[in-house]
Amino acid sequence: MADPARARRLAKRIATIVATAIDHEIKDPRLAFVTVTDAKVTADLHDATVYYTVRGENLDAEPDLAAAAAGLEKAKGVLRSKVGAGTGVRFTPTLTFVTDTVPDTARHMEELLERARAADEELAKAREGAAPAGEPDPYKEPRTRPDGDDLSGPDGDDRSGPDGDDRSGPDDGDDL
Repeated sequence: MADPARARRLAKRIATIVATAIDHEIKDPRLAFVTVTDAKVTADLHDATVYYTVRGENLDAEPDLAAAAAGLEKAKGVLRSKVGAGTGVRFTPTLTFVTDTVPDTARHMEELLERARAADEELAKAREGAAPAGEPDPYKEPRTRPDGDDLSGPDGDDRSGPDGDDRSGPDDGDDL
């Protein structure tokens, strides 16, 4: 069993070799819009999974995933030979190609975030001219002493302690 750092380095090297071979050496027109995004290698270095995305010919065109998968399957032997020559490991890993779903997931997440932003903006617009129902703080009642004096300060804050005595702080002048 190889160490995980070696497996990561080998995966990165495999992704580079496969991407370069698809771009420069393999002349299959089905692979013209294929981009290698990532590669993973098992811990025993015998199997490699290569993740790829496919673009359309222009921004409006849908990508042809089936044709790209068929082209990669046809070129698998040549790509494995290139990987074996480029990595120099004793056993060349078998290659498996998987469509990468990260871009689609990211696009979906962006759409969800945009909907949440729009809902927040709509709520903010509805809240602009709104006033609270009733008094601003219906639960706040001024405390009074038994003799009828109001204990709240000039701004309405209750400055009395828990038992109703007027406490002004740690230095209240009653030094014993």
